Amino acid sequence: MRLVWHRLPPNGFNHELIWLAVSLATLAGSAVWIGFGLIWPRCPFLAITGFPCLTCGATRCTLAFLHGDLLSAWRWNPLAFAALCVVAIFDLYAVIVLVAGSPRLRMVDWTAPEKKTVRIAVIGLIALNWIYLLAHRGRY
Repeated sequence: MRLVWHRLPPNGFNHELIWLAVSLATLAGSAVWIGFGLIWPRCPFLAITGFPCLTCGATRCTLAFLHGDLLSAWRWNPLAFAALCVVAIFDLYAVIVLVAGSPRLRMVDWTAPEKKTVRIAVIGLIALNWIYLLAHRGRY
């Protein structure tokens, strides 16, 4: 795998614009949901089994994150917290690239072993996060 910087071709897919728009639309939708005082969905897996699912606590994690309570956000769901940090960093990068018209960062030339390593790492992180959630299931 290599990291390369290159300019967006005239008809190229603008990942930064698309994913920034998705991120901001999600944030706006959540703000509207909260503004109207709509109820939060309950986790059906937790309701049926009594055990937290892979994403339990992610909503409360996001609310704590957006209120700047990073420690509480981490405690609710560490993997969701990490994902929110990555999204925030990506959004900042996307705004800078879009405003400045700078070259875009891309990961290219992935080898089969690198792809396999990333897949195993992602599955491992999900498993570790679920173990954490199960160990702290009393709060859900």
